[in-house]
Amino acid sequence: MRRIYMDANATTPLLPEVFEAMRPFFLEHYGNASSIHQQGQFARAAVDHARDQIASLLHCRTSEIVFTSGGTESDNLALFGTLERTAEPAHLITTSIEHDAILRAAESLEKKNIEVTFLPSTPQGLIEPAALQAALRPNTKLVSVMFANNETGVIQPIAELAAIAHAAGALFHTDAVQAVGRLPLDLSPKGALKDVDLLTLSGHKIYAPKGIGVLFVRRSVRLAPMLHGGSHERQRRAGTENVAGIVAIGKAAELARAWLATTSATTAGIANLDSSTTPGAPSFAPFAKGGLSPAPTSAPANESGAPYLNSEMWASGERPTAPAPPNYADSPTHLAALRDRLEQGILSRVEECGINGAGAPRVSNTTSLYFDHIEAEALVIALDLKGLSVSGGSACQSGATEPSHVLTAMGLSPARARASIRFSLSRLTTAEEIDEALTLIPTAVARLRDLSPAWRKAPALIPA
Repeated sequence: MRRIYMDANATTPLLPEVFEAMRPFFLEHYGNASSIHQQGQFARAAVDHARDQIASLLHCRTSEIVFTSGGTESDNLALFGTLERTAEPAHLITTSIEHDAILRAAESLEKKNIEVTFLPSTPQGLIEPAALQAALRPNTKLVSVMFANNETGVIQPIAELAAIAHAAGALFHTDAVQAVGRLPLDLSPKGALKDVDLLTLSGHKIYAPKGIGVLFVRRSVRLAPMLHGGSHERQRRAGTENVAGIVAIGKAAELARAWLATTSATTAGIANLDSSTTPGAPSFAPFAKGGLSPAPTSAPANESGAPYLNSEMWASGERPTAPAPPNYADSPTHLAALRDRLEQGILSRVEECGINGAGAPRVSNTTSLYFDHIEAEALVIALDLKGLSVSGGSACQSGATEPSHVLTAMGLSPARARASIRFSLSRLTTAEEIDEALTLIPTAVARLRDLSPAWRKAPALIPA
């Protein structure tokens, strides 16, 4: 059975170019980058080159790049490294829709007498700048807000939020694991993200292997290490360098920069998304919102205020449509076209389903859809048996029986949150795979609804 992979937010495939770049550092160039002999210095040069590649992607200084074991360590280092050793009682602000790496770290800090405020989400999955402004206190030391949500793909107004935090004298961290490589980010002193002090990225979300990550630490930030040992990473993260992994994430960053440049003319300024609309500003639609075919304006609203295909639309024959996309995702715009084709194809074939986070800016590869009257876990298994890999939400919570904390924070009922599926495409996704998925998904939904006592036995498929 040929499998179709639509779970890139859990992990991306390893690009062949990345594998070829890292392979020699397993069998040939295996020197320790801290050794002074020739083999060690060859490894050191490779690490330095990778640091340059990542700094070029993020538009920052090479000295501001700290290599870690992944996104979870980077998030923990950002929070504990700035808060755990404060002399006076400190206050942390984060959100109710963060990844568990942030939420669990925040809960641990609460036990260490750090005050924590969790900002609420709007029904569209956004954090309002006014909510942050109201939550700030004189002792607020750090604000941490995810850049793009791993379940819904919703992009936060990070530049605006960071500016608010800085104006109050607080540091600002963003978990950008789902944004790096999908959005152009400018961390330079005059860039759109100049007020971001710490930023997390993970290798296996940008087509590098698992086990390697980065924490961007602006040079003005004093960071206490969590790990103690050698003086690696400018004494910010002890431990022998994972040279092969570092080479891989460097190559992945280089490829991501080239991929993003394919639509630079239409996406300039995306990293400066804020909560307002500026006349004459660049259009973000093809990149962040995928706005190639807007949802039907006559549709009623779901729990999150987003239109969806209900029984009235079904009876009237009204159907959303999307243009045929290119065959592969060779640019962010093309990836958004593939995502739109999947979304609109599902909305036109399955009734009583809808998009979580519709109406908000979203990264170009991600959609979260609810399918009323079924359980997401059952649909994930049914699609898996047909060769389609998708997720019920965060991979770090697979097997959890509770509904998604992200979706419930957005106001979805527990039943609808448990009926939600995440489809996350990769650069390797093809148009043929989208079309094949569109033959599998409606059939699986229909069969599961036939087994559901809550389903009102209305036909769930449009005739081909």
